[in-house]
Amino acid sequence: MTIDQLRELVRTIPNYPKPGIQFRDVTTLLLHQQGLSETVERLAVSVADKPDLIAAIEARGFVVGAALAVRLGCGLLLIRKDGKLPGETIAEDYALEYGKDRLAMHIDACTIGQRVLIVDDLLATGGTALAAARLVRRVGGVITGARFVIDLPELGGGKALRADGIEVAALMEFAGA
Repeated sequence: MTIDQLRELVRTIPNYPKPGIQFRDVTTLLLHQQGLSETVERLAVSVADKPDLIAAIEARGFVVGAALAVRLGCGLLLIRKDGKLPGETIAEDYALEYGKDRLAMHIDACTIGQRVLIVDDLLATGGTALAAARLVRRVGGVITGARFVIDLPELGGGKALRADGIEVAALMEFAGA
């Protein structure tokens, strides 16, 4: 499949979660077996150095991250909304393009020096991915990069991640918010 064919599998939902937002919904891409397979394969090929862990961000990032971890032969670290993980956690606040939230991870999910690739479905402002990177770094993990199915470059997330020293790649871009 081409990138254009993959883009066609992404549904746009206008005015969600608030007026003016064009929500890029990857669930329609995930429903398509060949589209999902091609997405995971293209993301895997973009990773030059195999990480020890994939840090997958809740919730759609879990799907892509888990498949990518299996494909690359590495472990899966879950980055969740605060209060969703059992056991001892650490948390980070972050800004969304339409609000604020807080992410958490198990304090023992990553050890000092482990190489971690951040994965999510969509990159907008970069706040979520930066919070995930701060969590991993707080326990001594090393961020090797970040991968996304979709980038909304006008919102500046890629620029923000690169300014933080994180190498970024996405399969496709969409204009606007």
